Amino acid sequence: MLRYEVAGNRATLTIDDQERRNPMSLQTMGELAGRVNEAAADPAVRVIVVTGAGDRAFSAGGDLTGRFVDAPLADHDARGALADLIRSLRRCGKPVIARVNGHALAGGFGLAAACDIVIAVDDAMFGTPEVNVGLWPMMITAVLQRLIPRRAAFELMATGRRISADEALRLGVVSRVTSRAELDSVVDETVDRLLAVSPAVLALGKDAFYAVEDMPLDAALDHLHNGLTTVALTEDAAEGVASFVEKRAPQWRGR
Repeated sequence: MLRYEVAGNRATLTIDDQERRNPMSLQTMGELAGRVNEAAADPAVRVIVVTGAGDRAFSAGGDLTGRFVDAPLADHDARGALADLIRSLRRCGKPVIARVNGHALAGGFGLAAACDIVIAVDDAMFGTPEVNVGLWPMMITAVLQRLIPRRAAFELMATGRRISADEALRLGVVSRVTSRAELDSVVDETVDRLLAVSPAVLALGKDAFYAVEDMPLDAALDHLHNGLTTVALTEDAAEGVASFVEKRAPQWRGR
């Protein structure tokens, strides 16, 4: 079950099944990807927030009560829902914040890690426990291996060990750790900061940031050189420089 709400310039996607700790069924993952794409296409939406209902879990991961292993070959294509979701998060052109309100495990860990900014409560736990039920965190390996040192990532996957929000912060998965009482205010502050900058430059910057992550240094520098010129060609760049020189607040046009 997924709730989708738009308020102001923020779209909030909430996995809403707190009794079962917000599992990510194939249907839920498909709906998440669809809603991310919808938010990406909505000019009124400039920031996307992903969270879970309640205060126990962001998401405990895949819904193993469904047909996950009942028809392994027949459901092969359907299992690509998580890959589609990760691609949507990366390619939506808008900043995505994971509001981690509780435990983020298995696919839930991967979902949080696939977001651009991860703000977690200090008592949240993270982990990849799939190995304990005879599975492996295949899809989210593509995300975690790019964030966590390789040996640390493999150890988490091979043992199923859970880590605290503070350890996730040290490993580079989490952006900020906060108390439960301050979670919403920290998320709101981050949203406000993102809304205060040019949406056009954010979109170009996000695309460039992820485009170069696997490039050799020279190729990355060439790509970013072209990207800098692309940014300089935007109306918002001209407005930003003019507002700096004139000592006034910029008026972003989003182009």
